[in-house]
Amino acid sequence: MALIEELKVKVRESKPEIVFPEGNDRRILRAAIRLNDEGDIKPIVLGDEEELKALAEKEGVKLGNLEILNPETYEGKDEMVKAFVERRKGKVNEEQAAEILKDHNYFGTMLVYMEKAKGLVSGAAHTTADTVRPALQIIKTKPGYKRCSGAFIMIRNEELYLMADCAINTDLDAEGLAEVAVVSNETAKQFGIDPKVAMLSFSTHGSASHERVTMVAEAAKMAAERNPEMAVDGELQFDAAFIERVAKKKAPDSKVAGHANVFIFPNIEAGNIGYKLAQYFGGFKAVGPILQGLNAPVNDLSRGCVEDEAYALAIITAAQAVL
Repeated sequence: MALIEELKVKVRESKPEIVFPEGNDRRILRAAIRLNDEGDIKPIVLGDEEELKALAEKEGVKLGNLEILNPETYEGKDEMVKAFVERRKGKVNEEQAAEILKDHNYFGTMLVYMEKAKGLVSGAAHTTADTVRPALQIIKTKPGYKRCSGAFIMIRNEELYLMADCAINTDLDAEGLAEVAVVSNETAKQFGIDPKVAMLSFSTHGSASHERVTMVAEAAKMAAERNPEMAVDGELQFDAAFIERVAKKKAPDSKVAGHANVFIFPNIEAGNIGYKLAQYFGGFKAVGPILQGLNAPVNDLSRGCVEDEAYALAIITAAQAVL
């Protein structure tokens, strides 16, 4: 993938540390070893070293100088427990914190929070909630954002698109959709996309009348008010957003219709189904979900991911940390 190769060059000088909490998953271990051998980023894998050695031997790969941290024997555990208690502002005591930090996702997220790593990739063996919950409790959202959202970068040869929210928010109002559009616009820029943001619906510019259509149209207006410089339009059907000849008929005055490359779905059902249709019917590589709106990059894999997807998401996470 050309994008991934370009990003590797951009992160190579700084070699950001990326944490993998799921070291005992064969896909993650193989991806981490590959990344470590290439040297563009510095992977930190969580797990028991002897167990990981055995897994590597079974997989026919070598750990080399891969950094492995065992949360059970980590020398900085006391410091981390105190930092977690402070971050949770009295919601847990030290005993409770020590127990919570046995969870590798919490432990890894604290490494990012304490600036011992630049980002985290998880989700191959855990649910999205298992990755998002520690991030929201510890890293939290950026100023001006109320939520995080899940975006996928869709790659096919030289084609590059972004789709959101496909993973996190089960139902959003107009304000929430607008926020997803604004942050997706920024994410797209990070990865070399000149964003043209389409707020998707089953209607184009009033061709259907329904409260959900009205919500998407309102979201498009809110997004434009929040960031007047972004190119955003809605409500748009996908064909009007994507195909120029259709756009000329359905939305002839739109600067986005027919040229959209960032697609904001009206709800998570549409988003999740939509990106998977593009992935499995359209032959796109789906990298993500990228968790948008957080103070530091924490990204989530699908449990159905393959090694290459873990590898690519780690590079994207590294790029988020340095770009």
